[in-house]
Amino acid sequence: MARIDLTMGDLTARDHAFYGLIWAGTTLSARIDQELTRAHGLPLSWFEVMLWLNGQREPVAASALGAKTLLSRSQVSRVVDQLQARGLVDRVPSPTDARSVCVHLTPEGRRAFAEADATRREALREVFDDRLDDADIEALETVWAKLKRR
Repeated sequence: MARIDLTMGDLTARDHAFYGLIWAGTTLSARIDQELTRAHGLPLSWFEVMLWLNGQREPVAASALGAKTLLSRSQVSRVVDQLQARGLVDRVPSPTDARSVCVHLTPEGRRAFAEADATRREALREVFDDRLDDADIEALETVWAKLKRR
């Protein structure tokens, strides 16, 4: 059977830009997920929660993680359960709400995050860092800022 070269047809530049964002996000996320899982047993969803926790000085409410990550509230809860089972996070009572708990990285969690982040950076080097110059990165930052505005 002959190979058929598929195209998207006659799309506008905006449509191509949109689908390019989808392709880039999906492709890069899959690559990072594969590398983090292979090297550290940390799926990308776990890494994302750890990324947000790593940036905090104090424990944070799980609901705050749900608002910041690309995960649903129930997914965040499951990820936190799994991270806690591995000793990478701890839950502590909320200082402001007796019904809630807050989450923070353990020292082991901070070490695991640092190692996984180094793996993430290495996995992106060839497919992202080596292909984009500083002007490209600045342009992407401008685009993301515009898309994030409410």
